[in-house]
Amino acid sequence: MFDEYRRLLRVQRDSHLFREPEVIFNRQGKYVDSGNKRLINFASNDYLGLCSDKKIKQIFSKNFQKYPTSSSSSRVVCGNYSVVLQAEKNFADFFGYEDCLFFQSGFQANLALMSTIFLKDQNVLADKHIHASSIMGLKLGGVYFKTYNHNKISHLRKRLEKINGRFCWVITESLFSMDGDLLDWDNFFKLKEEVGFLSVVDEAHSLGAMGKDGRGITTGRSDIVVGTFTKAFGFFGAFILLPSIFKEYMFNFAAPLIYSTALPPAHAACAMDILDVVKELEDRRWYLQELSLFAREHLKAAGIPFVGESYILSIKIGDEALAQDISKELFNRGYMVFYSRYPTVPLGKSILRLSLCYFHTEKDIDKFIKNLQDVLFKYGILK
Repeated sequence: MFDEYRRLLRVQRDSHLFREPEVIFNRQGKYVDSGNKRLINFASNDYLGLCSDKKIKQIFSKNFQKYPTSSSSSRVVCGNYSVVLQAEKNFADFFGYEDCLFFQSGFQANLALMSTIFLKDQNVLADKHIHASSIMGLKLGGVYFKTYNHNKISHLRKRLEKINGRFCWVITESLFSMDGDLLDWDNFFKLKEEVGFLSVVDEAHSLGAMGKDGRGITTGRSDIVVGTFTKAFGFFGAFILLPSIFKEYMFNFAAPLIYSTALPPAHAACAMDILDVVKELEDRRWYLQELSLFAREHLKAAGIPFVGESYILSIKIGDEALAQDISKELFNRGYMVFYSRYPTVPLGKSILRLSLCYFHTEKDIDKFIKNLQDVLFKYGILK
């Protein structure tokens, strides 16, 4: 009875698309231990370096001793704790929104939002490179949607012109998770003002690490913003910043919210304390931007093809087998670098995704780029 499963897995292996993640035994700062090696980690989204922060650990310890470790219920049954409502209000106030709604993960937040908020007769346009969770949510909701070329405001304008003034939602990201490029936000919001569409912006990779006090790129200007605790906040879970009417609507119609056990009260207490920490980390945000600039300049000087405008940099490889081999070679040299393949990126467009964090140094990056350049020459990417 398992023959078909074995066949499909064999096809996956033969196509160099098989996923077999390395086992991590320990992580501290910029290092991870895997197998018998200690590696410099360029794959993590811990942008501000808070996952290993002693102050954050003390916050967790204090709150998980004070509050229940599980809500033991959905929000709509008996999991709607006052401390969660207070935390959501704090986040809404800080980011400048009427309300906020916490979720167990960014994937669940996008799934719930995209499958619920759009009505059957509404027009929906989405950037081609939005996250898989958003695409799955749209499909689950059964709403007809169209995509526009990645980060091309001119193509978005053409799509909107065809709608001819009818009501429309537009979905995009502020910092794209694979490409590492930033939303052309100035032209995006000029078009929004001109046409009057409602916007949903996924700020998972920018909230906390970009903008004044970590407020991100589009908060206050986008109608709905999705954020996560799992990147710059060094925690777990996610949140949506939104008008109060949509929070009420999701409490009544969003299946991923209604039928899931809510986050524990201890989580909400931690979230409030972490927010107080994150908004004071301007020095770390500044350092991260300077480090990103250093990396981009040195990659360019080394002749390495890449895209990206911040601390996420995408190095173009193409062939899936080649990307896998290069990643393994870098692993053997002491670096953990994620190689992204189909369906995360288009077939034949594999990349190495380089993710920088506060713990990295210019020396780390300089040494890594020299190793990367050597490996790319070895495999024929550079000539």
